[in-house]
Amino acid sequence: MFAHLSLPGGRGLRRLATGTTAVALLGALAACGSSDDSADAAGSSAPAGSSDSSGAFPAKVETKFGTVTVESEPKRVVALGWGDAETALALGVQPVGQSDWLAFGGDGVGPWAKDLYDKSPETIGTLEPEYEKIAALKPDLILDTKSSGDRTRYDTLSKIAPTIGVPEGGDQYKTGWKQQTTMVAQALGVADEGEKLVADTEKKFTAAAEEHPEFKGRTITVGSRTSAGWGAYVHGTDRVDFVEQLGFENNPEIEAEAGEGFSVTVSEENLQKLDADLMVMAPIGIDASKISDDPLYKALPAVKDGRDVVLDDSDISQAFATNSVLSIGYALDKVVPLFADALK
Repeated sequence: MFAHLSLPGGRGLRRLATGTTAVALLGALAACGSSDDSADAAGSSAPAGSSDSSGAFPAKVETKFGTVTVESEPKRVVALGWGDAETALALGVQPVGQSDWLAFGGDGVGPWAKDLYDKSPETIGTLEPEYEKIAALKPDLILDTKSSGDRTRYDTLSKIAPTIGVPEGGDQYKTGWKQQTTMVAQALGVADEGEKLVADTEKKFTAAAEEHPEFKGRTITVGSRTSAGWGAYVHGTDRVDFVEQLGFENNPEIEAEAGEGFSVTVSEENLQKLDADLMVMAPIGIDASKISDDPLYKALPAVKDGRDVVLDDSDISQAFATNSVLSIGYALDKVVPLFADALK
């Protein structure tokens, strides 16, 4: 299974196992917010991640688990989902706790978000959040918009504070940056600012695509290699969404094998499936030379022709992987020239 390849340190994606101690502790906590019943959610015509709050409170945010109401302006935010902390920072809110998905260390964010914290946040686990630690932070809002979409995880977090979980269709980290930005902005009561951030970022993509018409319609493979093997990402995931907005088409052979996860495994015997007009590969937990010097990789037509990019700079690779409204500008500045050079 290739799902683990997008996670730091080669950790496998696994279902959340909630300890009985944590459940007992959190079950005793009074719910601080509300997730409206399914009838209310079904009765709303608004799309997932939408709100009619327009920056006012109470704010309502549509999620996979129903409509979540944030009664008043949150003061203590815990950001757990992939990129949620950076999204909050982009909107002027500093989480008191956050998950460091890519093992940045420090404040748990990339260089594009450097110095945005006045006080370093508490670091919370990723795949299995430390619920006691979260509860001790006394949050009044939890952001988990880009995560597994696991019901047990959501229910446990919701016993601590109002939790903005994944949108409908956002399971397995398939929440796009636009949805993420919109949902977080609504929950923070700054929907208009979120809309502006999305519009400004879309302009950056449009400008890059217009500057490089050679990208349009070209097939691309966005993949990774870890010590466990090779794989490639599918439509609906951050990396693929990024390149599709530049005009690329995700490798049809990879898409043909797409399932519910965010990636597919590619065996060495079938490594030719990675071949495309452009190949973009990232090392995870291994040296980049394990990709670029591999004889089977070097034998692929795209690689022979120089139409491949191996992301050997960790900052560039992580910006591309994070795909938050904060990291996108950095990634565009860095990877678009690499793509263009490879296609010359």
